[in-house]
Amino acid sequence: MNWFFIALIGPFLYALTNYIDKILLEKYFRSSGIGTVLLFSSLSSVFALPFFLLMDRTVLDVSLVNVFILAIKGILGVGVLWCYLIALRDEETSVVIVFYQLVPVLASILGYFILHEVLTRMQLIAMAIIILGTTIIAFEIDLENHFKLRKKSTIIPMLGASLFWALGGTIFKFVALEENLWRSLFWENLMFVLVGICIFIFVRSYRENFISAFKNNSKNILSLNVLNESIYISGNVVVAYAYMLAPVGLVLLMNSFQPIFVLIIGVILTIFLPKVIAEKIEAKHIWQKIIAISVTGVGTYLLLFYK
Repeated sequence: MNWFFIALIGPFLYALTNYIDKILLEKYFRSSGIGTVLLFSSLSSVFALPFFLLMDRTVLDVSLVNVFILAIKGILGVGVLWCYLIALRDEETSVVIVFYQLVPVLASILGYFILHEVLTRMQLIAMAIIILGTTIIAFEIDLENHFKLRKKSTIIPMLGASLFWALGGTIFKFVALEENLWRSLFWENLMFVLVGICIFIFVRSYRENFISAFKNNSKNILSLNVLNESIYISGNVVVAYAYMLAPVGLVLLMNSFQPIFVLIIGVILTIFLPKVIAEKIEAKHIWQKIIAISVTGVGTYLLLFYK
């Protein structure tokens, strides 16, 4: 199979997990808040650990310094999820995901300061184009066709999520240059689980909501979370495999297809399963999303390949 189609599988699987997150938030955890989803997602990472251990039996042979760095990466991962869930709770999935296109912009800036990477004039132009694309989606079109800035509960959390993701990616790159991929993934997910355990122990409201939700809908919740985690891990594995078939830049460019898949899936679900997912699919909203996705996609392409 061509590497292009293999690399596309990852963003498609990630798009599916975005809608499972939305369903969990709206159907099962609307009253108990994002803390419940956060705990389920972080604690579910424990199921990925045996897989990474199977892929590399030397995952424990990591220096203490790198363990500490990956611990920070795990904490940042929880921060990404927390901010993302805050935005997803009250906003359309197809809108929220576009903001993730800011990650390469922020990662480039952090790479400049932390890894001493060079930023060319073309990269700065590409970053400005991506920012323009996310600015387009940052405004909402109301019933009178007026543009107004979206809620702070959407924009600010997604800026935070993108920053945490970019910082985590920069740290991960720093460690992965010394450790291999499977070791880094193992420790990252282990720290994710440990942070989830700490939240469960020390945040009483999250713990009580988590236990209550599990008791009331244990079968459905557990099934959806296991499915969600399995899809997400599969996406990570496919992307890791694609890295071995093509240049990293080309594989990273495939991430810009995730908002496209999210938009397509959202339209299909809204038409055929409106009680499950309801996105705004009027022409003006669809065109706004298409333009924003296209602009950020062009910016991402320029950022990765025109230096």
